[in-house]
Amino acid sequence: MRDFADPSWRTSLTRLACVQINLEGYAQILTEVCATGRRLTRDELEFLRTRGEQAAEASFGLRAVVRRHLAVARDIWPVLSAAAGDRALAAIEQSVDAFAEGHERAQQLAVRQEEAVRREFIDDLLYGRSDLGRLSERAERFGLLLSRAHAVAVAQGGKPVEETAPATRQVESAVVGRFGERRILLTTKDGRLVCIAPGDQDDVLTFFAKQAYAATEGGQVAIGRAHPGAGGVVHSYEEALNALDLAARLQIHEPVLRASDLLVYPVLTRDRQAMADLVRNTLGPLQSARGGAGLLVETLTAYFDSGCVAAEAARRLNLSVRAFTYRLERIHTLTGADPGDPVHRYTLQTAVIGARLLGWPQDDV
Repeated sequence: MRDFADPSWRTSLTRLACVQINLEGYAQILTEVCATGRRLTRDELEFLRTRGEQAAEASFGLRAVVRRHLAVARDIWPVLSAAAGDRALAAIEQSVDAFAEGHERAQQLAVRQEEAVRREFIDDLLYGRSDLGRLSERAERFGLLLSRAHAVAVAQGGKPVEETAPATRQVESAVVGRFGERRILLTTKDGRLVCIAPGDQDDVLTFFAKQAYAATEGGQVAIGRAHPGAGGVVHSYEEALNALDLAARLQIHEPVLRASDLLVYPVLTRDRQAMADLVRNTLGPLQSARGGAGLLVETLTAYFDSGCVAAEAARRLNLSVRAFTYRLERIHTLTGADPGDPVHRYTLQTAVIGARLLGWPQDDV
């Protein structure tokens, strides 16, 4: 015996009543069409589409309402003449198609609205443009607790990656399959893949980096440090972007970059004018060399990147060791600083890093 005091049963009755209301007029349309042999009018089709939209907005699945359509047709079938059978089937086909079109239209609109809300939230979150209290409330809807610390990883490939791209779905499927929801947000921003995860779950960001590197066919992934609060997400995101920018300017080709490992570079460039002065005063004399300063700055870069091992640096530049050491001597002569001397080496290396960060000598500093 069904307990009619049970709230779930009352909900079921309400839902059934809504389905019946959504199909109001359908039996009459079906009877008239079968009697006259005409097709459904434009107004009747739009009426059914509207009913389909209302059913979708009331959260009824398409299968359930199609079954209800067939049940209504079966109920009135005895009153139709035998000759009206083909007409009835054609009318049912038209009706169900129109109803389904309306249902799908409402579903697509709901998806677009949800995507718009999600995109607006992501923009506000990564740019910090919204009220922090309101942002925290909205974040819970997407699985984030902004009271905790979060870290952000950003993946950049050779070409922009969009929300609906296969690479995005591939990475999302792998991360969710491995960790479940776990309060992780995967998205795209400005053609890059972005992963936001709790700051104490570095394994999530490491796994994301591995998957994103593969999906972007050898792209580069930067991971910001963990910071608390809603503003912490923005901070970590900006650190990841800055790491990618530094890697491009310094020609760092590591697949995974961590902002915590690159903190020295923002310190060096914090006083841009002082760095520009160091570059001009230390490396400026190289501009008088044949072919300009670029070749000799490249020589110093290879020397420092190889741990100051001349043979390795020469190999990287496809030079003989003799030719490479000649260049070092030329640098010593022009600048007065000896790359082999520890004191001079520090000044030269800092100036070379500054030159790469500032784009010198291509750009005037």
